[in-house]
Amino acid sequence: MASTSSTSSTTGTGSTARDAGERRSTPIALVTGGNRGIGREVCAQLAERGHTVLLAARSPRAAEAAAGELTAAGGGTVHPLRLDVTEEDGVRAAAEWVAQRYGRLDVLVNNAAVGYDTWQRAVTADLDAVRETAETNLYGPWRMVRAFAPLLRAAGHPRVVNVSSEAGSLTNMGGGTPAYTASKAALNALTRMLAAELRADRILVNAVCPGWVATEMGGSGGRPVADGAAGVVWAATLPDSGPTGGFFRDGRPLPW
Repeated sequence: MASTSSTSSTTGTGSTARDAGERRSTPIALVTGGNRGIGREVCAQLAERGHTVLLAARSPRAAEAAAGELTAAGGGTVHPLRLDVTEEDGVRAAAEWVAQRYGRLDVLVNNAAVGYDTWQRAVTADLDAVRETAETNLYGPWRMVRAFAPLLRAAGHPRVVNVSSEAGSLTNMGGGTPAYTASKAALNALTRMLAAELRADRILVNAVCPGWVATEMGGSGGRPVADGAAGVVWAATLPDSGPTGGFFRDGRPLPW
C-alpha cells in the first residue's frame, strides 16, 4: 500500500517555499514502475523538462534510491513514492496524498508492467499467470486512472500515457507471450475508451510503444533506453491540440 509513512521522505515536516512553488506552477508528473528501465528514464527526462516527478515503485527502498540518484545527478526534482498498482487501497491512498500535497496531477504515465512470458503459448498457457499479468498491466492502469481522474481534471493540461507494446496490436499479432500480449491489447482498448470518455475534460490519453528497448524486461540488444523513453515523454508533453486515443511509437502512429 502507499501510505503517509511510505511517502514520508517526500512530505517532510512542513510546507516549504519550494513545496508552495511546486503546487502553484510546476507540472506534476507521476510515473509508475519508475525505479528502473524505461520508467526511470521517463522520470529523468520529465524532470529535465521542469516537471516535479513522483517516481513510484512497489519497493520504498527502490523508489528512494532511484529518486535520490536522479536528483543527485542534477536532473531536476524527483520525489519517491511507494505504490503498488495492484493494490486498490494503496492506489487510493496515493491519490489522497497527491491531492493533499499538490491538488492536481498534470501527467500520469502508466508504465509498470510484468509478465513477458516468452516461454508460454496461448493454447497451453497458465491462466493464473495470465491473471497475474493482467492485474499489473491492465487493471493497474485502470485503477490509477479511476483514482487520479479528479486530480487530472484539476490540471490545466492533463495527459495520460499508457506504456503499451506493438505486441498488443491486433494487426500484427501472432502467437506466443500470451499473458503479456493479451494484457497489452486490452490496455490499448482501455486507452481508446478512456480517451473518448475524458475528451470533454481536456485529458489527452494515448498508448505508446517504446519499441524493443535494452532493459531488464526487454533484454540486451534493444535500442537505447533514452530513445524508447523519448516517445513516452512526447505523449506526456503534447500540446492541447495534440492527438488523443492514439497508439504511437516515436511520435508516429501504429496500427491497432
